[in-house]
Amino acid sequence: MTKRELPKFIYRQRNGLYFQRRGWPSQKIKADFGTPEFWAEYAAILKGDEQPKVLRRSFSALIRSYHKSPRYRNLKPRTAMDYDKYTAFIDERFGPLNPANLQRKDVIRLRDQNAEKPYFANYAVKVIRILMEHCIDLGWRTDNPAKGVSLLKVDTDPRLPWPQSLIDDFREAAPLGTRERLLMELCLGSGQRIGDVLEMRWGDIQDGGITVKQNKTGKRLWVPIVPALQEALDAAPRRSLFMLTNHRATNRWSYRGASQAIRKIREDIGALDFDIHSWRYNAACELVEAGCNDELVAAVTGQSPKMVAHYTQQIRQRVRAIEAQSRRKKP
Repeated sequence: MTKRELPKFIYRQRNGLYFQRRGWPSQKIKADFGTPEFWAEYAAILKGDEQPKVLRRSFSALIRSYHKSPRYRNLKPRTAMDYDKYTAFIDERFGPLNPANLQRKDVIRLRDQNAEKPYFANYAVKVIRILMEHCIDLGWRTDNPAKGVSLLKVDTDPRLPWPQSLIDDFREAAPLGTRERLLMELCLGSGQRIGDVLEMRWGDIQDGGITVKQNKTGKRLWVPIVPALQEALDAAPRRSLFMLTNHRATNRWSYRGASQAIRKIREDIGALDFDIHSWRYNAACELVEAGCNDELVAAVTGQSPKMVAHYTQQIRQRVRAIEAQSRRKKP
């Protein structure tokens, strides 16, 4: 089909036909060209005087459209909050500019200008990549200039599990019955992310375990309660539906509040090199030390095989080294 065969305002893009008219939102045509459904869809668009008018294409308009799209609405709440930080940054940087004019070199320049903050720079590139995909969906452009842009190498020390001595110090600093102690035992005993632990309710305890629906993955798990966690649960006051509640017992304990409270204890016991998330590493490593394979570890933590291997690589090396050296002692 040639352009002459297409009706007014209909243009062929790489991924289909689009209605594109100045001052109107670009729309992808769903029906096949020439079918009765196509002409009905075309007529409905032309008749739609109530259609919201788009005066100009800009990053600000693109971001507003993205926030209304299923691509954004289907994000997990925590992921959406993370994305919001970067869309705000991109809006401030590029707001009035036309995203159709963005080039690969512009994305690379933005990345390199923030090279002293590699995590921030890399995340910004990822979010621009997502926005450009939405730009393609709108028919504003046919390519993604951020696709294939390499990310900066981040040289960071690997996160390590808490040493047993510091876990003992933490338990001494946060006795049974405190929120801090219950938080630690829930993270360590269940092997779940802090966000999922803060969502746990007393009603989630079933048949000697805790039922969990992971926010990040959507996985549903049932995790048996280990003795140390059971002791903390028995000592904890039940003031709310949530196991970990705010001071007024009106809602769950916030991430910020929990993080600040745990940091205070970490400062007091000299554990600033080990954070809340490291307790998840402890859980996975303890399971490996107990002889569990990757499948058994994943049954508790809900991680993928790749993440199980990542979390437990240090302890696996230690376990194998002990086994290897023990063989040297044999005659």
